[in-house]
Amino acid sequence: MQVMVGVLAGLVLLSPVSGPVGASQPETGRPETDGALLPFAPAPMPSDVPPRLQDATMQWPDEPSHLPEDAPNVLIVMLDDVGFGVSEVFGGEVRMPALSRLADEGIEYTGFHTTSICSPTRASLLTGRNHTRVGSGTIAERAVAFDGYTGVIPKNAATMAEVLKQYGYHTAAFGKWHNTPAVETTAIGPKDRWPTGYGFEHFYGFLGGETSQWEPRLTVDTLHVEPPEDDPDYHLTEDLTDQALAWLANYRAFDPDKPFFMYWAPGGAHGPHHVAPQWADRYDGQFDDGWDAYRVRTHQRQLEMGIIPPGTALTPRDDSLQGWDEIPESQRDFQTRLMEIYAGFVEHTDSQVERLLDGMAEMGLRDNTLVIYIVGDNGSSAEGQHGSISELLAQNNIGSSVAQQLEVLDRMGGLDVLGSPQTENMYHAGWAWAGSTPFKGTKLLGAYFGGTRNPMVISWPGHIAPDEQVRHQFHHVVDIAPTLYDILDIPLPDVVNGYPQMPMDGISLAYTFDDADAPGRKHHQFFDNNGSRGLYLDGYFAGTFGPLVPWDTSSAAQRIADWDSAEDVWELYDLRSDFSQARDLAHAQPERLAMMKQRFMDIAEDNKAFPTGAGNWLRVHPEDRVKTRYDHWTFTQTTQRMPEFSAPGVGRQSTRARLRIDTGQGDAEGVLYAIGGAGGGLSVYLDQGRLTYEYNMLLMENTRIHTAALAPGSHDIVITTRIPVPGKAAQVTIEVDGQTAAEGQVPSTVPLAFSASETFDVGRDLGSPVSRHYAERRPFAFGGKIEAFTIELL
Repeated sequence: MQVMVGVLAGLVLLSPVSGPVGASQPETGRPETDGALLPFAPAPMPSDVPPRLQDATMQWPDEPSHLPEDAPNVLIVMLDDVGFGVSEVFGGEVRMPALSRLADEGIEYTGFHTTSICSPTRASLLTGRNHTRVGSGTIAERAVAFDGYTGVIPKNAATMAEVLKQYGYHTAAFGKWHNTPAVETTAIGPKDRWPTGYGFEHFYGFLGGETSQWEPRLTVDTLHVEPPEDDPDYHLTEDLTDQALAWLANYRAFDPDKPFFMYWAPGGAHGPHHVAPQWADRYDGQFDDGWDAYRVRTHQRQLEMGIIPPGTALTPRDDSLQGWDEIPESQRDFQTRLMEIYAGFVEHTDSQVERLLDGMAEMGLRDNTLVIYIVGDNGSSAEGQHGSISELLAQNNIGSSVAQQLEVLDRMGGLDVLGSPQTENMYHAGWAWAGSTPFKGTKLLGAYFGGTRNPMVISWPGHIAPDEQVRHQFHHVVDIAPTLYDILDIPLPDVVNGYPQMPMDGISLAYTFDDADAPGRKHHQFFDNNGSRGLYLDGYFAGTFGPLVPWDTSSAAQRIADWDSAEDVWELYDLRSDFSQARDLAHAQPERLAMMKQRFMDIAEDNKAFPTGAGNWLRVHPEDRVKTRYDHWTFTQTTQRMPEFSAPGVGRQSTRARLRIDTGQGDAEGVLYAIGGAGGGLSVYLDQGRLTYEYNMLLMENTRIHTAALAPGSHDIVITTRIPVPGKAAQVTIEVDGQTAAEGQVPSTVPLAFSASETFDVGRDLGSPVSRHYAERRPFAFGGKIEAFTIELL
């Protein structure tokens, strides 16, 4: 590669140079490079170097340092889908010992905010820019072709990992990434938008928005790997801690003079809620009186603890959200068990943070480590709707009753199955609302703090004095990167790796470290998520709910189709006296509201947030989902880990699959191809000679179409699936050796996706198994040969 030497605030960087190789030669014989040094060109010989070896002396130059003396290690921990009122540290009822310890050692924030959704928060955290400005207005899987919603973080918004690495930090990320375009996570890449392309020297985790905690879709750096198949005690969050501690051990052994930056962002407690029963059992009976009562208790504790200001009102439940007294007695055990599992999942996740901190202390790495613990990338998630054993139902806008879910659950083994690999359970939206106490919203709402206000704790031994007084200053996740640069005396970069940088949207919050009462310095912050939007401006907040009701996504398509953002009704709150957005001042101060609405429009336009509500596009146009440009594929028996968004749309679109297989002389069995996992998917497999096409419709329906047993030997198989309307019935025909061998209908299909991270695999079913029929034999590899395999879209 051609390189040139550039300077970023005193930091030498290597940046790409364009231009033809073999340009005209100057008299020195060196190619013209406009100041760049080409690797194949001889360097000019310094005049003070003698020609004879025996006359020469040699000394290595001192390694330059661009950091302050004793620059701190940095650990950022960010949980997933954990709201303001969950942790006992902030008045909730879930034990979080690591968070509690860090709060005792450091300082707490109650005016910190996120974007109310996963990928956007992570992009803003890493870059210090507003989510739509860096192409991340929605999650990666819902990316669309509007500038603010492409799912691509541009290189002119360098991540803090890239900047800190250039300044001398070792960098590593563990856990959930969710900032790579969904069609770029294949083994073939491109991989420049994977974590290692954004400044992380090492990555261990998963690239998508969620994954099974028991059978995760793992990636190490730029290679996909499999978790152990035979470890009954395996859990992803524990694995992430093991891997982080192993990396720190290597760091300490190999290069401890440099500081490290670690981004530890587990999947906990995003759905599916997966945790061992003993963790859930710790909360047995604790939530039996329901979410309404939980909110009352939590609100009272928050007042007593000083987490919320005196006089903060407890906001009422939205009329469209079920109250606990509306839940039939026959369903209450199901609803409370779902919450017990979630609480156990949160505590288990925090226990792994505690183990990470203990390991750092044992290695002598804790004392000079700045720990920033962000309790959630958004508020608690209402995507479980009325309580669900298959959370992707909500993402596909598919409705189902609790009675239907319980009927399926009973066939699977009852309440004991919840939290296991067999289900992808999420709790009732009422629990998410309770977890957002005292606010009235949840994840996916940008207008209400229940979706955006997340607790944060910062600890830095020897630099930040422990202080019980809570920080209430208004800040946002875009402020973390500028805070680190401020602490390290790093000027905001103008150029990184040859890319001129866009300005930062965030500001440093380091001024709050020593003064809990310091006047807030952040004057404005815009919020926008799926058309739910708002603006903070000097103590006031103006916002509007938007067309998407997080706890009723099955009816979203019609509401969005009928929605006109210009007709939305806005609300106005004076946050200086109304911490929980309980008193709407829209009618009392119409002039201020009008001014703030116009200011929002100006800021939104500047941040590439138009068209308003672009994140909802796929809810009404599922056919426009991000997808591969191909309509024909050729596979081999070694094809595996092809992400669903890059794979042929088997089970979702009309397709024709052609296979030539050889079963050998015996009854070879195993999976020919599969996509998805236990929560939903399609698998075609042989067992006892019979060919089976099994469609797992997000656990709610299961359709199996069988042929008669195939004779040993070679066979040509053609499977034609016709789905004329996304989400509707599929007509399936299986031909063997030119003859129709089986036909059938799948009553309903998924319009968008089976999962966020499960893959298309040939010759086996990796990860979570689609079919319970062979779950105990996973990955149920095919014992014969797949000699030819093609799929085409019809």
